[in-house]
Amino acid sequence: MSLYIVLKYIHILSAIAAFGANITYALWLTRAEKNPESLAFALRTVKLMDDWIANPAYILLFPTGWLMASIANWPLTTPWILTALILYGVLSVVGLAMYSPTLKKQIALAESVGPASPEYKKVSFRSNAIGMVLNILVLIVIYLMVAKPVLWS
Repeated sequence: MSLYIVLKYIHILSAIAAFGANITYALWLTRAEKNPESLAFALRTVKLMDDWIANPAYILLFPTGWLMASIANWPLTTPWILTALILYGVLSVVGLAMYSPTLKKQIALAESVGPASPEYKKVSFRSNAIGMVLNILVLIVIYLMVAKPVLWS
């Protein structure tokens, strides 16, 4: 088995683990909103999944992708790769600088003032909005990786 195939396998599994975990968050939180006693638990579970499954998998995508591009002799300036890298950078910054702190605040508010408070609702809305934007960006990156479209020449 070639190194490229091993890297591709790890890369695809990482993408599945990262995005797969992320898309479950809406289900966890939607169900917990209907049962407020379980909301803090659900939020802590989302945080745990984000910290220990999704984020490490997203981190692994960069070196495996870079190595595959090197082996395949694809310059990182290839339009679909460059666009995906830029979006990956945006995802990383928004995820670490906005989503993660917002989720921490949401957990703290769920445990202190509860889900009925205006402050919790505001933070919950922000968390959901950031999460949706991040998921859309991830779907765009996945499209770029799969389709390898000619964006410009």
